[in-house]
Amino acid sequence: MRVSRYRPVVYVQLLFLFIDIFINSFGELFRTADVVLLVLYIIQDVCIILAIIVVFLLFFNTYIFQAGLVSLLIRKFKTTIIIAVVYLALSVGLHVWTMSKKWGDPQKFIWNEALQALFVFQRVSAVLYYYFYKRTSLRLGDPRFYKDTDWLRQEFARTH
Repeated sequence: MRVSRYRPVVYVQLLFLFIDIFINSFGELFRTADVVLLVLYIIQDVCIILAIIVVFLLFFNTYIFQAGLVSLLIRKFKTTIIIAVVYLALSVGLHVWTMSKKWGDPQKFIWNEALQALFVFQRVSAVLYYYFYKRTSLRLGDPRFYKDTDWLRQEFARTH
């Protein structure tokens, strides 16, 4: 992929990550306004979904995918895919649980042990998601993924 085409895609991916980081960092400041917090959580979940979609669109654009070597892409980026899906599930779970517990009474104490554990797992998975997603985003800019190369032939020979 040419740099002129790839640069805006990376900027969009980074925008999704920054929105997610911002909402993870400052979302609790809006805990007294249920509707605002609900909208922020929806925006965060949509950004995660869109970020996953963008990665898959980049996969579909590679020569490897077009040549039918989907298993090679999955093997190379399996960790990112798994972490992104787990992070999305943990985020949606945390958002649904938090909003269902505090809706209508924003000052209510809702932090039982299970919710605290979910919160910690979601935040730890967020760090892993940010790292692996950004790494995948930058790795997909490698020209080897977009043309027939010796590296690709070696990978194909190794897998078949």
